Amino acid sequence: MFFSELLALSSAVCIAVSGMLIGELKGRVDVIRLARWQMLAAFAMTASAALVVGGWRALEAWQIGLLSLSGVSGIVIASTTYFSAIYLAGPRVTALLFSLTSPLALLLGYVVLDETISLRQGLGIVCVLAGIVLAIGMPRRFGGSGAGKPTVSVEVPVPNDAPVAPSRTFAIGVVLGIVTAVGQAIGTLLARPAMAAGAEPFAAMAVRSGVAALFFVALLAVPLSILHRPYRFRPGDLALGVGSAFFGTGLGMSLLMAALATGNVGVVSTLSSMTPVVILPMVWLRSGTPPSSNAWCGAGLAVIGTALISL
Repeated sequence: MFFSELLALSSAVCIAVSGMLIGELKGRVDVIRLARWQMLAAFAMTASAALVVGGWRALEAWQIGLLSLSGVSGIVIASTTYFSAIYLAGPRVTALLFSLTSPLALLLGYVVLDETISLRQGLGIVCVLAGIVLAIGMPRRFGGSGAGKPTVSVEVPVPNDAPVAPSRTFAIGVVLGIVTAVGQAIGTLLARPAMAAGAEPFAAMAVRSGVAALFFVALLAVPLSILHRPYRFRPGDLALGVGSAFFGTGLGMSLLMAALATGNVGVVSTLSSMTPVVILPMVWLRSGTPPSSNAWCGAGLAVIGTALISL
């Protein structure tokens, strides 16, 4: 296997690990607090990296403006809904819904930038949608239901995770996962001109995460109890929050950028989208319950669809 392809797969693994770590915090850390921890950690990591490689010198004012708007959509909004979706629908379903980012970005490029969509890419969109419908279109529980055996959900990486059985909570999680993909797609669209003009990736990510960090810190001044829920600080919770930022925004995105620097963009994009597949064995190990064949097939279809769009 070529080195760039290995880096892309490693990126997918890191993002899956990040999602699992976030899932561990359900019921312990509220979404706003987690987002604040994550964005502060992400900004510190990416800003330091940009300083080392000299990325700040390459940014122009108009690029900073576009990247800031991209940060509002792709991070402030999308990260909040992403964390909420993991809490409500579980990391596997959220990772699968995140696959919608690629076809949504393609469709937005067609509508806004007058880009073309080939027949192959159209087929890719259909595959992604079919994979999602197959895997979560008819949510169900897994495990035994015999006497004395409670039904166990594959979406339960932690004991108090949301059940997969059709419910209002699960449905809200799915909607939030879709909102996450939309926010990411819009954020990608806004960032595209700045990146095409040569913005350094670490500096670009630092601007985006910095805007988000400022937003979530500013929320501390808003006197709303829903934004400031009682919390007793636990070092372990902070470690999980910062760890998820490190694996997702820090290491995961750095590996992806390194892969893009040396490999084929389409191949790298496809392999880095393996997260819905990679996360399945992680959920299996954490919950002790194997995912269904629908889950595997749906995740595989989503990856195939991304490949048809990207390659």
